Amino acid sequence: MRPKILIDCYIPYIQGRLEPFADIEYLQPRDFTPEKVKDADGLIIRTRTRCDSSLLEGSRVRFIATATIGADHIDMPWCRKAGITALNSAGCNAPAVAQYVWTALHHEGFCPDKGMTLGIIGYGHIGQIVADWGNKLPGGCRILICDPPRQEAGLKDVDYRPMEEILRSCDAITLHVPYARSGPHATHHLIGRKELEMLGEGAVLINASRGPVVDNEAWRKHLAQKLTRAVIDTWEGEPNIDQGLLPFADIATPHIAGYSQEGKIRASQIALDAVTTFFMMPRVTVD
Repeated sequence: MRPKILIDCYIPYIQGRLEPFADIEYLQPRDFTPEKVKDADGLIIRTRTRCDSSLLEGSRVRFIATATIGADHIDMPWCRKAGITALNSAGCNAPAVAQYVWTALHHEGFCPDKGMTLGIIGYGHIGQIVADWGNKLPGGCRILICDPPRQEAGLKDVDYRPMEEILRSCDAITLHVPYARSGPHATHHLIGRKELEMLGEGAVLINASRGPVVDNEAWRKHLAQKLTRAVIDTWEGEPNIDQGLLPFADIATPHIAGYSQEGKIRASQIALDAVTTFFMMPRVTVD
């Protein structure tokens, strides 16, 4: 029996790829409703579709692929309990975000050859590329890395440092952590008033991960003192942008760091690979 798969119509490079093997329907994000997904076997979505019990309870959905690097729009614990496999497109836009970070660093006058130190909080796909490019600069770059989950897992690929050390000693800090409201490594307001006060005078803090990783109200009050600088691509309350925080940012963008053609191609391919593997279909490509 051919599976029925609902696909967000705004995901590029994907239309026409799965039709030989499944019954496909393309939907506007707002049209992913309980009534619509009830008889679907799989979903391919973006962040605009919240996948939790309110959408999926009572449906026959067994698989969800999101063509995004983040997965905080999917209630992963609930999906696991419901027997639904859900996968994100990890690393799809990592090079684009790394390009954004290094462009911002250069704009802000970050100069490794003048002895400046870069702090990276979160050493996943993006953090590793940011570090690798820094190490390949002429003369290299002094980089400090913080990633408690990797450190606790016993990984010894780098010399992991405490976040407090990075905040106090680095000239620029860039955040690349996933968003988690709870758990042993919750990142909601990971950077708050106390952490902001640890930053050295003139330091640059870059948030191109998730908006709520930094307490935006505390950040606004801190930046008003004009002691440190900010590069902000992700905001609390998205798609809205904090109009009170906006004037204090040296660089402010509307969550576009990862938007590149190559990133979109990779995201669509990762999602397609996940779907074809799960439903045991032949592999299809976006090119």
